[in-house]
Amino acid sequence: MASSELKCVAIIEKDTNHDVLWTWSFPAVDPSLQLLISKKCCIKSGENDNETIVPFMYGQHNRLWYYLLTTSVKDTPSLPKVTHFAVVLVTKDFNPERYEELSELFRRSYMDTGSPTVLLQQYLAVMTKGSCETAGEEIFDISNFAPRKAFLSASIKGNGLSISENIVHWIGFNLFYVICCVSLSDVINIFGVETILIYTAVLLKKKIVFYSPRIETLLNITRAIPQLVWHRQNWNILHPLIDSNDETDIQNLTSTRYYIAGFTDASVENRNELYDIFANISDGEVSIAPHAKDTFQMGKVHKDMAMFMVNNAKEEEKSDEQLVTELSDKTQSLINNLKGLAVANEDNTRHVIKLEKLRERKLTSAMENFLYNLAAAEGMV
Repeated sequence: MASSELKCVAIIEKDTNHDVLWTWSFPAVDPSLQLLISKKCCIKSGENDNETIVPFMYGQHNRLWYYLLTTSVKDTPSLPKVTHFAVVLVTKDFNPERYEELSELFRRSYMDTGSPTVLLQQYLAVMTKGSCETAGEEIFDISNFAPRKAFLSASIKGNGLSISENIVHWIGFNLFYVICCVSLSDVINIFGVETILIYTAVLLKKKIVFYSPRIETLLNITRAIPQLVWHRQNWNILHPLIDSNDETDIQNLTSTRYYIAGFTDASVENRNELYDIFANISDGEVSIAPHAKDTFQMGKVHKDMAMFMVNNAKEEEKSDEQLVTELSDKTQSLINNLKGLAVANEDNTRHVIKLEKLRERKLTSAMENFLYNLAAAEGMV
């Protein structure tokens, strides 16, 4: 099975003179995308002994996904003047596990040979056949990484610890999480009943911003959030790494009507225009932007859904897939009940929700507002 999702592969190097260069790519990378990836890459020019390397990271820009796998180089004959390099993949799809493994294969090949020729051969093999082999006969097969697996997975390879195995401790009055592997139930346990605000925001197609000082935490948390509305299976709303000081990055984000975005800059909380819901992962708190207060009035249906999520997330014997499925069933039931209130439109071509019909039901203002916004999000207005 050939891969039509791959767009390009590239190598970024830092040499012994502390210069950072794009030394090779196939095919050529769009200059604007190359500039953005250069800013995201953790390899920076200049002498910096304390440079923090994030081994694997990814993001989205203009509906293209970029994946970076970075490594340090020491005493490697094939790369005598290189101190660090990053393998860059640009694709059309979200699948971190697939592209982390492919990047790792390219990393080993480049480390062994110091030449992009082998990478090009492997890249073309994946493009045309969907698989490739290394000199050691290790096989990469794209069919082993189905999109559904990427959607259900909520972990990036780290130190192998689950959230329950990591240390959660108090410093003053702030709760800090050290997160290496996160599931939807972990997300619910972090935010507790306030998860209902995140759920409602995703369901109503609103703008959500997550903050954490750690890139790895943002990657793990944000990728689990679209699971809250599994019936849509849309991970293109995910923008896990946005630079609040990069206008190109911000403009690309705000060009979309709704999103899930991650920031490492705490000051983004002051930029209310960027979000309807702000979630601070470090302290497990969720806040509503002033302009969105009316949208997030809570009623009985929200309370019931919140308690369902919190209680089920605590059940250790329940798998995350079961939780996602059961939550999806409850969401679909809500939508189906809403469809039961729809009436034919003027030209009788489809059924829609009309505000005056909702008002005839004598619902609370919070429920009426929520249902109408849900109808709009589901294309029933």
